[in-house]
Amino acid sequence: METALYLPVKRFLENLGFTVKGEIGGCDLVALSGDEPPVVVIGELKQTFNLELILQAVDRAGSSDEVWIAARMSMRGKGRESDARYRNLCRRLGFGMLAVTGNGQVEVIVKPPTTAPRRNLKKRSRLVAEHRRRQGDPAMGGSTRAPIMTAYRQQALACASALAEGPRRVRDLKPQIPDAPKILLHNVYGWFDRAERGIYILTDAGRAALKRWPQHVPIPAVEVADAAR
Repeated sequence: METALYLPVKRFLENLGFTVKGEIGGCDLVALSGDEPPVVVIGELKQTFNLELILQAVDRAGSSDEVWIAARMSMRGKGRESDARYRNLCRRLGFGMLAVTGNGQVEVIVKPPTTAPRRNLKKRSRLVAEHRRRQGDPAMGGSTRAPIMTAYRQQALACASALAEGPRRVRDLKPQIPDAPKILLHNVYGWFDRAERGIYILTDAGRAALKRWPQHVPIPAVEVADAAR
């Protein structure tokens, strides 16, 4: 699976000074440098170097400063990584190319150019915002079947955890969970119900979500009865 390639490529980019997180904005991985504005690197993973991997990289190119494609090195080293035509195509398109060996080592086959590509600034800014808002790196790059742990889902789970002990006021949640008002109002996952104006409770679906993704949110409990005082 592509997820087996994620950690070796993540370590490779971290050694270059990037902060790497998986499954952001449909990309297998997004890496940011510590600069301001940051250098944005997108990585796409496949078990083998193929046309689909190139097409994914083409789709991501406008959202980033660099695109790296990565695949498992063939058993005898005679796969596409050794095909001069494939390497030259990556060079012409401006993509970096990485091969991951059986023992988890990463070999650079093609380096991306140093010239800046044309950017889609709107897509790029969305990737940067999601990367920075997401707590930790909860999603392995290359995942296809499990729900992606986005920053929005993380905050929704934080709201659910806070409501697990009983009704809470929106204004008491907002200092620790900035998006709490819109998350509770829109109730995308069906985890919340409004008990009365400004006060929410957790639904059975919300309790099931907490069993799947256990949380701990250090938000001081406030008695709802005290809210009216």
